[in-house]
Amino acid sequence: MTESENQLSMAPETTHANCLGWAARDPSGVLSPYEFNRRAVAADDVSIKITHCGVCYADVVWTKNLHRDSKYPVVPGHEIVGIVKEVGQNVDRFKVGDHVGVGTYVNSCRDCEYCNEGMEVNCVKGSVFTFNGVDADGTVTKGGYSSSIVVHERYCYRIPDNLPSHLAAPLLCAGITVYSPMIRHNMNQPGKSLGVVGLGVLDIWPLSLALTGSLDFIVDTASGDHQFEPYLWLLKTFGAYVLVGFPSEVKFSPASLLLGMKTFSGSITGGTKVTQEMLEFCAANKVYPNVEVVPIEYANEAIERLIKRDVKYRFVIDIENSLK
Repeated sequence: MTESENQLSMAPETTHANCLGWAARDPSGVLSPYEFNRRAVAADDVSIKITHCGVCYADVVWTKNLHRDSKYPVVPGHEIVGIVKEVGQNVDRFKVGDHVGVGTYVNSCRDCEYCNEGMEVNCVKGSVFTFNGVDADGTVTKGGYSSSIVVHERYCYRIPDNLPSHLAAPLLCAGITVYSPMIRHNMNQPGKSLGVVGLGVLDIWPLSLALTGSLDFIVDTASGDHQFEPYLWLLKTFGAYVLVGFPSEVKFSPASLLLGMKTFSGSITGGTKVTQEMLEFCAANKVYPNVEVVPIEYANEAIERLIKRDVKYRFVIDIENSLK
């Protein structure tokens, strides 16, 4: 054997990537096709063929490095719905062919008080984000703008048969972000009034004067900077105000909170237990989001329209029929 033949025989075999996605390579946030490898299916894992993925403002944050912690290349997407194509030997909750979803996190310690209560999003060691997170093995997680994903079964959700996949996707972040605090603060009581900040108000002060003390609960979904005090005056005595958006600051007079003994609280998404409950509630009561379904080739334009608030109310990418 010649020296060149010997070198060829010792060279590693070329391996092909097993997953196709769209990724941002730098803070411009521009997405383009990107091939990479998903991990092998372990004993407790579920491998999912992704059919749909919702577009969330988190996709903007990390593709454009707005938090200064993006780990490029970034494959965004954490409102994932698909079909199980393989399960590990220990998996007993899912089987091949099941419709499932994956939300905003894909791992946690599974041993702290919050994980043990099904509130993994509040894991004391930190939950691992579905994309741009660092998993237990040190790899950077990549999200649902891709053809497949491998996830521990604990962080997968069963999608009810009567809940269409493209309508289920936004529930896995946007939906649970609103549902979770509503349940925690008992906002589902008959006869109670609920207000939502973030759907557009021209002038809040005249509104607050006219409707002072009229609402039992307020959920604030706005991430842009805005006033809080006028909304707080809308609450009845013992009313609860929950912030789920991320403005740069929160500022209001203590009087608007203390008078009436009101509660001001924060919330993010939700644990696995309440997320599954929400999916079943939405399916049973036909509570569906308004969506605009787009192909993966439209992802960059969808994100720019999202930044401009030019969508009512959620983009969903048809991964199955457009990502080839």
